[in-house]
Amino acid sequence: MYDRHRILDLLRRAKPAHTLPQPFYRDADLYEFDVSAVFTRSWLLLGFEAELPEPGSYLSVAIGPHPVILVRGRDEMIRGFHNVCRHRGSQICAQASGRLTRIVCPYHKWTYDLEGRLVGAARMPEGLNFVEHGLLPIRIELLEGCIYGALTPAAPAFAPFREAAAPFLRPYRLASAKLAHQSVLIEKANWKLVMENARECYHCAAWHPELKVSFPVVFGAGFAVTDGSRSAAFVSSMGELGLPVGPVAGPWWHVGRYPLNPGAETVSMNGRAVVPQRLLETNGTCVGGLRWATDPNTFCHAVADYAFMFAAIPTGPEETRVVSKWLVPKEAREGVDFSVDDLTEVWSRTNLQDRELAENNQRGINGFGYRPGPYADSAEELVIRFNDWYRATAAQAAEQG
Repeated sequence: MYDRHRILDLLRRAKPAHTLPQPFYRDADLYEFDVSAVFTRSWLLLGFEAELPEPGSYLSVAIGPHPVILVRGRDEMIRGFHNVCRHRGSQICAQASGRLTRIVCPYHKWTYDLEGRLVGAARMPEGLNFVEHGLLPIRIELLEGCIYGALTPAAPAFAPFREAAAPFLRPYRLASAKLAHQSVLIEKANWKLVMENARECYHCAAWHPELKVSFPVVFGAGFAVTDGSRSAAFVSSMGELGLPVGPVAGPWWHVGRYPLNPGAETVSMNGRAVVPQRLLETNGTCVGGLRWATDPNTFCHAVADYAFMFAAIPTGPEETRVVSKWLVPKEAREGVDFSVDDLTEVWSRTNLQDRELAENNQRGINGFGYRPGPYADSAEELVIRFNDWYRATAAQAAEQG
């Protein structure tokens, strides 16, 4: 069990625009605090509507020690539940996806319908209140094909993010896309180190040779490409297509469009499209990329031909499960229109390179010589935002107990 008074004391010692005190990156009680008090009061990108294409489709995921399940009901509505049987607490569905007609606990076969209602509990005493023993729901919000969930009522209002992000996301029609591939990478590093690395491109020019072929790895303030004239031309061309550029931001989210490098159509090994079909209508214009990110643990990029999701899920004080997903237009055929290798190569290589950086960062922070260091105002602007969000959210959680 974590000591909230110790956490508040550590937070008071944390300097703005600096890395955190060492315990935040390595102590078991701080890990427990993060997964039980920080993640549970946050909106988490759990998946995409495209992963639940028909009634009975389900997706089970774990947020640290907290298993949850997403299900599309017979009424087409997507619901989320704690993936915990109301009998003796067993996890019902393994971490997987698929289709089912009812939700059945493997232990004693308690059975729930797709709306989470208990409908079967053999050999229980008469008088068991089935209504009171349905699956416990989690909060679900759908945003232009994305499924966000919150484990407790303590999560902030979702509406400001929806209102800001929807105009950016809507043209990509992600609800009618399909999942082409997903991968899981285990990183021996605290989740905050994984996300600090993911929130900046200060290191990108030196570490990501494949990414920088098409992706503009040098950004200025506000996620704007530093080449002002090119940015101005890009904003003008997007305006003609009716596509917002931004960036726009809230306390826990950030959305913005960016131009790709000259001559690049998409983020790929050579900058050329990897899927001939398109997620959005471009009228032949290069629409660059769209990035949206939410704290604590995700970022996504959408280009004309595919979308990419990155999620960092803490699994221990010094271990993180990185889940990546690629969406393509529904009509695109694997092996005919695109290959998974071409689709995924840039981001897969980038993930492996980032794993090396995060793990090396963890080794240094574990040492006696670690002292919190300063962030770069411009190059690490989004890391500073993440750090500010974490300190504020952690303080609120610790103060409220």
